[in-house]
Amino acid sequence: MRLGLLALLGAVFGLAVPGIATAGTGLIAGAVEDDVRASTIVEAEAKMTTLRIAGFRAVRVTSYWTPGLTRPTEGELNVLQNVGAAAERNGIRVYVTVMHPGSKTTPLTDDARAQFAAYAATIAREAPSLQHFIVGNEPNLNRFWLPQFGLDGSSESPAAYLALVATTYDALKDVSPAVKVYGGTVSPRGSDRPGGIRPTHSPTKFIQELGAAYRTSGRDRPIMDAFVVHVYGDNSSQPPAVAHPLTTSIGVADYGKLVALLAEAFDGTPQPGSELPILYGEYGVESEIPAAKATLYTGTEPTTTKPVAEQTQAAYYEQALALAFCQPNVAGMLLFLVRDERARATWQSGVYYVDGTPKTSLARVREALDRTTGGSITRCPGVKLVVRPTFLRFGTRSAAKRGVFRATLQCDLDCVYQVRLERSTTHSTKLVARGRAEVGERVRIDLASRRLAPGQYRYTLRLVHPVNPAPPTLRQSAPFALP
Repeated sequence: MRLGLLALLGAVFGLAVPGIATAGTGLIAGAVEDDVRASTIVEAEAKMTTLRIAGFRAVRVTSYWTPGLTRPTEGELNVLQNVGAAAERNGIRVYVTVMHPGSKTTPLTDDARAQFAAYAATIAREAPSLQHFIVGNEPNLNRFWLPQFGLDGSSESPAAYLALVATTYDALKDVSPAVKVYGGTVSPRGSDRPGGIRPTHSPTKFIQELGAAYRTSGRDRPIMDAFVVHVYGDNSSQPPAVAHPLTTSIGVADYGKLVALLAEAFDGTPQPGSELPILYGEYGVESEIPAAKATLYTGTEPTTTKPVAEQTQAAYYEQALALAFCQPNVAGMLLFLVRDERARATWQSGVYYVDGTPKTSLARVREALDRTTGGSITRCPGVKLVVRPTFLRFGTRSAAKRGVFRATLQCDLDCVYQVRLERSTTHSTKLVARGRAEVGERVRIDLASRRLAPGQYRYTLRLVHPVNPAPPTLRQSAPFALP
């Protein structure tokens, strides 16, 4: 019964899924959500469709390597293959984070790194729809990587991580040069105190040391195709527009500082730096849990979290997407999470409560995700988006002979359209229709139902972006004769 229900849900949701499209500037808006992992394709399809309906065009899932493994179990491969297949059908990009569970399993030896790399390569080989791989998670934190520093206080984790990401890069590229490898995955903060209770690197120090280790290594090829950074605020009450110019932290508003650090680390080497694509791999804002839902959660909220009202959560997500959209090197932003975690000590940053019912923030976040994909989340200085039709069909001559004039259109971005019927010899307009379509929306445009005098006619389409316009895109039909 459960599988049958999921199949029904998938079929129903499939009817409602909007068209597939990505933003013209290259920014992809997604989520971190392991809930889409499923042991059956039916369940994966239902979960992925729900994710897509919520507006997300990408999802990051996790696959855990543990010492001794050189390939995932058959069960794990099956789950990842289901995720990949369901994502393809819903137009969702999948990022796979391959990581070890924690600092006790840090791959520090050549043998351990080779195992880790073989594990990742097996996924790429046996689940070829998965093309985007993130190596590790927050290696600048002692929770995920030890040692951070040597006994003498010298930095150790950046060089050790470099060895891991380089080995994994080579293994993945041997499977296919088309596979994209994402490195860094640094947290937004760190102490840089070797003798502290919690020894960690700030993202600033980690990037600097990673670059120094790369230069010392003499490596003659890159280690990553993109850099991942997690860009949480200092707490959930902090707006994403708050920058950290005087500290070593990195948030959404610290784009200039991040690009400068990457330039310092890698420019002039085989590894791109200042032009390296950036993925904001995690950004989350926790919302307050209403009394009616409180019994669904366990434990106590830490006082340092400072959750916000749901409308503020939605506003912060919208602002963060708008900031990222205007940052040229930023290729994507992943919100953490889609659905809340149950324990209050963890994350209640989803747009759904833990029971799967939507928060009041969902509608605004969905709209922001759609406008990001459509290129309309905000106006960016210097950004000019060229709109192109992904589907275009002008009315036929036989329909015109009956006095019916129409066109069907779908745009790769949000678009403002004008469809004219003109005399092909004089270019005089006889009929016209104007309107606006959202990215991926297929619209039927009815010009009129009327009889026209004999002559030569043609349709002309004009497309322009509503917020970040480039010169208009023009398309014309072949001339046809009436009657």
